[in-house]
This record gives sequence, C-alpha cells and structure tokens, in this order.
Amino acid sequence: MKKLLKNAQIINEGAIITADVMIKNDRIIKIAKSINDETSEIIDLSGKFLMPGVIDDQVHFREPGLTHKGCIYSEAKAAVAGGITSFMEMPNTKPQALTQALLEDKYLIGAKDSLANYSFFMGASNENLDEVLKTDPRHVAGVKIFMGSSTGNMLVDDKQVLNDIFSKCDMLIAVHCEDEETVRKNSAQMKSEYGEDLPIRFHPIIRSEEACYKSSSMAVELAKKHNTRLHILHISTDKETNLFRNDIPLNQKRITAEACVHHLWFDESSYDEKGTWIKWNPAVKSAKDKDGVWKALIDDRIDVIATDHAPHTLDEKNNTYFKAPSGGPLVQHALVAMLEFHHQGKVSLEWIVDKMCHAPATCFQVKERGFIREGYYADLVVVDLNKPWVVEKNNILYHCGWSPFEGETFKSSVVKTFVNGNLVYDGGIFDEKHRGMRLEFDRHV
Repeated sequence: MKKLLKNAQIINEGAIITADVMIKNDRIIKIAKSINDETSEIIDLSGKFLMPGVIDDQVHFREPGLTHKGCIYSEAKAAVAGGITSFMEMPNTKPQALTQALLEDKYLIGAKDSLANYSFFMGASNENLDEVLKTDPRHVAGVKIFMGSSTGNMLVDDKQVLNDIFSKCDMLIAVHCEDEETVRKNSAQMKSEYGEDLPIRFHPIIRSEEACYKSSSMAVELAKKHNTRLHILHISTDKETNLFRNDIPLNQKRITAEACVHHLWFDESSYDEKGTWIKWNPAVKSAKDKDGVWKALIDDRIDVIATDHAPHTLDEKNNTYFKAPSGGPLVQHALVAMLEFHHQGKVSLEWIVDKMCHAPATCFQVKERGFIREGYYADLVVVDLNKPWVVEKNNILYHCGWSPFEGETFKSSVVKTFVNGNLVYDGGIFDEKHRGMRLEFDRHV
C-alpha cells in the first residue's frame, strides 16, 4: 500500500518547505505542495519536520564475537530509534573482517538482523593486502586502516604496507589516525608517575594532539602522493583541521574528514563529571580543540558528522584508567544531541541535515539515499522539535544499557523512522517485520 505523508515541513537540500510526500513500496514516488490519493495510508505530519534518514559512517556494533557489548540487532534498533537509517560498521570484531569470507559473514548477519540499512568495512592489516584489493567498491563502504592503537593485529604500522595500500587500493580508505609510538611513550611516562590510578583527565595528554597530527598528516601525505580517496575519521584537534580543504565541492574532494558528536559536545572539563564514560580514542580534548573542530565543520573543511558508536559494558567502563576500554554508545542520541545545538542558535536545521544525511551520501557515493528526492529510497525521519525527554536507564535501547548522556534533557524527539518505505519506528513502537538493505555505492571504477 502507498503511504502519503501530509503537511510535512521538509528539511532537504538547504531549504525547508511544507509539502506532501508519497511513498510506494520502498521509494519516494512524488513530492508536491498538495497530493490527494484516497488509496494511500495517510499520515499527517502537521507541526513536525521531515528529514532524510541519517547515514552514520562509523559504528562498532560488536558482532561477531563481542556480543556481550552489543550486536547488530540491538544496536541497529537503537540507531533507528535515533533517526539513523543506514550505518557503516567497522571491522574490529572477533574474528576481525580481514578476509572477504569473514566480511561476507557480517553481511549475512546484517541481512538477517538489522532494522537499518547496512554496510561493513573491509579491514586492513600488515599482512592482508591481497584480500584488501579484492574488495568490491560498489557493495562495500570502504577499507578501514587503524593507523594507531586497535585490537589484535589490526594496527597497520608497516610503512611499506601503508604505501602499498594507498597506491593500489582504488576505493575509499577510512583511517583512524593516532601515532602508536607517541601514544606508547606518553602512556609509559604517565604510568611511571601515577601507576594504575592515573586520573582520566590525562587521557588527552597520552592520546595527544601530537599523536593525532603526526598520523593524520602522514595519511594526507600518502593520499596526495598516490591520489588516494582518503577519509579521516573522528578529527579531535584544532591543528588537524588545517589539513583539509574547503575551496572545492565535496563531490570533487579526494581527501575528506569526519567529526563525531562526542568531540562536539564534551571537552576536557567534562572528565570530572563523566570519568571513563567519555574515554574515547581519539580523546576528548581541550575547549580550544572542540571549538576548532566546530569551526572546521562550519566552514566545510570537515565534511560529515558521525557517532563512532562503540558500546562496552558498565563493568568494563567503570574501571581504572588503564583497564577501562575506550568508546561509548551514541546512535540513539546523536541526532537529538545535534538538534540541541540548533535550539541554542548555533546551527540551522538545514546544516544538520547536510552534515548528517547529504554529506555522508555524497562522500561515500551512497546510491539513491541521503536526500528526499523522487525515485530515491524512502529513508525518512520525523522529528518533533518541541517534545522534550530525559535520557534515563529505562529508555536506553543499547544492549550495554548506559549512555554518556544519562540525565540530559533533550528538547527534540525522533517520533517516526521509515527505512525503505517501512515505518519501522513509531512513537516508541517498533515494527520488526522488515529488515534493512545492503547499501550500494554509485562508484565507477
């Protein structure tokens, strides 16, 4: 049956218009000032805003192998409740996605369990170049390189291997940039002074500006040398923002960058209250760094906003500094957190949609998603800007059961989420009859 969304305030492509949207099966078939069709299911959106579904280009959903923290089913469900209709998930699971067969195993789980659309990154190591080069650019988000600390053997620190990947890989490479040698040196020094009881406030000193810039500048240098399509994840320092351009359109950039919600919300003054709950890699740093990342987003040196959603159990997080893992859950709260900045007058609704929906689609060349256009998939989110709620244990959907935003009052609510034309989330109620689709990428290689 067709669905007719009436009286929506549509946020799309730099404008807000009041219009109707007709959905048939999984597609948007018509957008017009007024549509009348008695054969459609009518959904009145008066007073609500309609935006494209958020595309999150960096999540860690922990499956396979780490499902005590989260799984594709639980975290995709939380994502849909937060207005994220498509995600791209990272390869540092158990086993790590370092072969095409292991990568495909994750796609099978996504097809079976994910309420959101999905893609998975192929992982790179010092030993798997042949497997990396088999990756299908039309059906895989990209290749992920950890140029810094990671689990197992996913740290790529062999300069010849890095040069080979950057020179031979003909698809997008996404990179975590922190210089391992710098981090280890800083960590050893702090541990010798403070032992296991190192205060969390030293995290941005261990995972310093120097560690980030040394690694990200090397990645940019390699990409320029080989004309590689490079995407640097979770920029956390003001200094790094100067590596990126804003004088050409996004669809012409060969080097792009991402900022994450936590680096826009928190700074080092938050450690006293939040402790290891806001221990991330790269670290939440100074107010100057936060302001620098914001400035680079506003002037388009940084292109997209993502979550780096990375759940751990409370038992794991509530630990001493060196034992507490880095990462935190964010997909359910990322969009409403960004909408708080709109309420504060910092950014427009159109800007939020650009950075969270349009830009990820353009950056990754996602096929027929990320915009409200006739013929595109009907991935849509309905937002009520005047429906406040408090983040509490009883409304957190992450498998890990906690959030760094606990106790926060958000002024806006996600009230409906459509994935491929299906109303999968409606005022707290999920329709789990449908599953998301594997993302396709409109890349000509």
